[in-house]
Parts: sequence; structure tokens; C-alpha cells
Amino acid sequence: MAMKTRARQHVVFVDDEPSVRKAVARTLAKLGVEVTCFSRAADCLEEIGPRMCDLLITDVKMPEMDGIALLTEVRRLAPWLPVLLITGYGDVALAVKAMKMGAADFIEKPLQKETFLQKVESILKQNTPRDTYKGRPLTMTELKVLKLIISGKSNKEIARLLGRAVRTVEDHRNHIMRKLDVHNVIELVERVGQMGLAEWPPSGR
Repeated sequence: MAMKTRARQHVVFVDDEPSVRKAVARTLAKLGVEVTCFSRAADCLEEIGPRMCDLLITDVKMPEMDGIALLTEVRRLAPWLPVLLITGYGDVALAVKAMKMGAADFIEKPLQKETFLQKVESILKQNTPRDTYKGRPLTMTELKVLKLIISGKSNKEIARLLGRAVRTVEDHRNHIMRKLDVHNVIELVERVGQMGLAEWPPSGR
């Protein structure tokens, strides 16, 4: 059932139970995709911007931040990203709410392996463009943020240096990754090398 894709797709899975994360990661591996698991929604959010993915799968009921709250934040940070929610048996109200909020689909527990894989594969095979930012030029502020990212600065450090809110820096970082079509800092460094530092304009807003 391995998928035939031009590039290896990346799926992020969020669940607070270690045994569930292990089982789902093993199951998703059958599709030939890259899988990254998180135990906390907050940790996932830190990676959604810098490290883009093709599908986010999250359990609804989790401590601290639940799946619905995570979906809300993802719709703001990465509106192109499809989200598959795992709900409790018979939890129709939550499922309906999630779909109205923009979830790609939902699936009920207990997960049936073949049904789960078919649903994931169906979402990943949809060829709708996931990002309208790709290829657009960087703004002057984004170029400044990009220089600081390359120099190894964290979002908090960049926010302090530029006098911006951390969330604003996160948004700029997200836009940079999307415009340059890269998924992590390593790819970003390589892309910047291809661009050539000489192409960067001097500091300015």
C-alpha cells in the first residue's frame, strides 16, 4: 500500500500516550511517509512554521491544549495544512465542530488500521496547492528575520532585536519558509547559499 509520490511526504502526529504514538508511527510508515510525533500540542506548534508538513493528525482529548485548540492555532499559522482529528467513539458534536473549523476529516477510536491508512492516503493524494505563498518575494522585514535565523537566533532573540512580538516573528518565519519552499533550517541554509548573500539588500524595514 506504499504511496508513489515524487517526494517523501511528511506527517505529524500528536498524542499524549506514548504507546499510541509508537503504534501510529509504525502504521504510517507503511505509507512510506516521514513521521514526526509529539506528545504535546504546544511542542507541535513550535515546529509547524519552521518545519512544514503535508498532514497533521491529532487526538482531540489531550491535557494542556486539546486537539480543537491545536486546530484553531494551525488554521492561523498554516491555513493550507490539512488536519485529521481523532475523536472518541460517538463524539459527533466535536467532529462536527472540527469540520466547521476547517478540519480535513475525522476518524473515531478505536482506530482500524486499514481505514486509518486509507483516510490518510486519501488526504495526502489530494493535489490541491497547499501554499499560495510559494515563490513570492520576501519583504524587507522578512529578509532581516531570515538573516537572524541563519545566524542561529531563536524567535525570542529575534523578537527582542527587532522590537517585535514573538508571535509576529513566528509569522514572519512561517512566511519565509513557505515563500522559499523549505521545510527546516537546514534546507533554509542551503537555499540561502543558492541565493547568494550578495543578493540580500542592506538592513532596513
